[in-house]
Amino acid sequence: MANGPLDRLWTRAATLVLAVAVTGCAQTGEAAPASSSSADLGQIEFANSGAGVAQEAFLRGVLFMHNFEYEDAAAAFRAAQEADPDFALSYWGEAMTYNHPIWMEQDRDAAQAVLARLGASPEERASKAGSERERAYLHAVETLYGNTATSAGKAKEERDDLYRAEMRRLSEAYPDDHEATTFYALSILGSAHEGRDFGTYMRAAAAVEPVFESNPDHPGAAHYLIHSYDDPVHAPLGLPMARAYSRIAPDAGHAQHMTSHIFVALGLWDDVVAANENAVAVQNARQARLERRPVVCGHYPYWLEYGYLMQGRYQKARDVLDACFERVQSDPNPSERRHFTLMRARYVMDTGDFEAAARYVMDPGAELDFEYQVVDAVAAGLSGDVDGARAIHRRMLAELSAGETGAPAVLTRALGGALAMWAGDGEAAVAAVQEAARMEAELPYEFGPPAVVKPMFELLGEFLADVGRHAEAEAAFAAQLERTPLRTTSLARLAEAAEASGSATIAAEARDRLAKIWHDADPEVRQAARLAQNGQDGG
Repeated sequence: MANGPLDRLWTRAATLVLAVAVTGCAQTGEAAPASSSSADLGQIEFANSGAGVAQEAFLRGVLFMHNFEYEDAAAAFRAAQEADPDFALSYWGEAMTYNHPIWMEQDRDAAQAVLARLGASPEERASKAGSERERAYLHAVETLYGNTATSAGKAKEERDDLYRAEMRRLSEAYPDDHEATTFYALSILGSAHEGRDFGTYMRAAAAVEPVFESNPDHPGAAHYLIHSYDDPVHAPLGLPMARAYSRIAPDAGHAQHMTSHIFVALGLWDDVVAANENAVAVQNARQARLERRPVVCGHYPYWLEYGYLMQGRYQKARDVLDACFERVQSDPNPSERRHFTLMRARYVMDTGDFEAAARYVMDPGAELDFEYQVVDAVAAGLSGDVDGARAIHRRMLAELSAGETGAPAVLTRALGGALAMWAGDGEAAVAAVQEAARMEAELPYEFGPPAVVKPMFELLGEFLADVGRHAEAEAAFAAQLERTPLRTTSLARLAEAAEASGSATIAAEARDRLAKIWHDADPEVRQAARLAQNGQDGG
């Protein structure tokens, strides 16, 4: 690894550094609620007019859907249809599995095919509903997929808004129907088309909070409240739901993972790791039952790697990355490629081990994401190949879309700052990264590991410290920690900057927090922290 000031710019922080048991009976109209109480997926009540033999499968489908286990939900709803071919809500349910509001994904064609199996037209389908309430559910899903006079021909975003209005009317018409209320809250979350905004998310929380209070085992209520609160400002409100959700639905991998949204926002790294270890285990147990290969390059492994990095358990993080790297050597799918890129960038940036960039290489013919390129560029610059880094920067500039303001633009601007620093112009480097930090701050908040793999206020602090502006560096690291609470790379640099600027109390507090977080860190990480605390060079 490179030594001297170039190394310190990027690496110093690191060296401091179903069984579903269903109760209920066959329904006639909606005389009695169908309920599902599952030790594995949660507990709901959902009155409906389906035949008794279809209830278990239908309710299991709703539970899976609340847990975002959409493939399993669709299979359960199809089983309900086989048991009762005219059970309208079972087709509603399967159609709903093709709409993923939080992820802003929708497979309209697949949903339309499901509805067509129930009837050739919205009118024919509505005629099979067993009550006015069930017709309202069908009308809402018809609106969602553009089959009503108001939604026909509309873009997805417009249909999302119209669907939200339908679900609001449904929940108001049937205030005792927890499912109507819960799906209404989810529809609110699904209307945040411009990215997360607190007003929208708080409206969703207000809608579904009474359901959680009434039924603390409702998986959808806990799940959607976590989504509503998963930012550093509101995360304390979501902690009770996060503590509950893994218990509510232990057989849902997404439920195990979802708790870590709150834990990341609060910097509870032991909980982040435990949640995602559980999620990976549950997900891959399901993969094994279906005789599918395990998921090693995915959302849960990526969050798990980040948790290990924050704990200072770099070897465990390498193990997760190694498994993903092995997968991408042989016909990876697009998701696996993308997650490998993120996991590679996350590992290299958060450990400062830029030599690892040469060990984890995508095949030469692959299209390279910005995160991949910026890692290669910084690795080149730190090794003395500034011309190579400059060539990558030119390519990144050429690949930026017109008007791009997201993470690719932020990373490209930051790399320009690094090039200025390597050219000996520290003030120009600081100015470039100040602009990159401003750009990042204006992006919609994204939960989880930082969306920009090297957070800009952290990088700004490093550059400020390198040019001797330690009080400003301290402020930059503190700003980063407001955005990413207890992020250990920022804590380590905050301690160093605070010491240099004379803020001994802040430095001591930062090191004390690091020591607590790194209680199970790799020996070399703990040793580096001890050396730093003693005022020695830990590099």
